[in-house]
Amino acid sequence: MTDCIFCKIINGEIPSYTIYEDDVVKAFLDISQGTPGHTLVVPKKHVKDIFAYDDELAGQVFSRLPKIARAIKASNPDIIGMNILNNNGEVAYQSVFHSHIHLIPRYSKDDTFSINFTDNSDQYNDEKYKAVQKSIVDQLEK
Repeated sequence: MTDCIFCKIINGEIPSYTIYEDDVVKAFLDISQGTPGHTLVVPKKHVKDIFAYDDELAGQVFSRLPKIARAIKASNPDIIGMNILNNNGEVAYQSVFHSHIHLIPRYSKDDTFSINFTDNSDQYNDEKYKAVQKSIVDQLEK
C-alpha cells in the first residue's frame, strides 16, 4: 500500500528504531513511547486489522510476541509487567490502518499508561449472557 506509514517503515522509506525483524514481522519502537520500550509489532504483509488475518498469518505473527515481549522485559529490570494491545477499527482507537500490536512495558501502577474497563454486569442476567454467548457461538460454527 503506497500511502501506509507502516508499509513505508517496513520498506525502509521511513526510518525506525527496529528491535526485531524477520520475514513475517517488523518490531520497532512506537514514536510516542507511552512508557519506555513501547514497541509495535507489525506484519510485513499489509492487513488492515485482525479481521483481515487468515489463520496462517495470525499464527505467524502472534507466535512471535512472547520472544519480543521477553526481550523488552529483560532489557530493563524496572519493567514489572506489560500490556499487549491490538486496536481494530477507529472506534477501538486504531489510528494506523495496518494491523499492529502494542507491547507496552509497565513500571508501576502509577506510570503514564492506563486502561479503564467499565463493569456493566448489573445490566446482565443469565438470559442476556446466554443470548450473547449463542450469537457468538453460532458464528464460530459457520
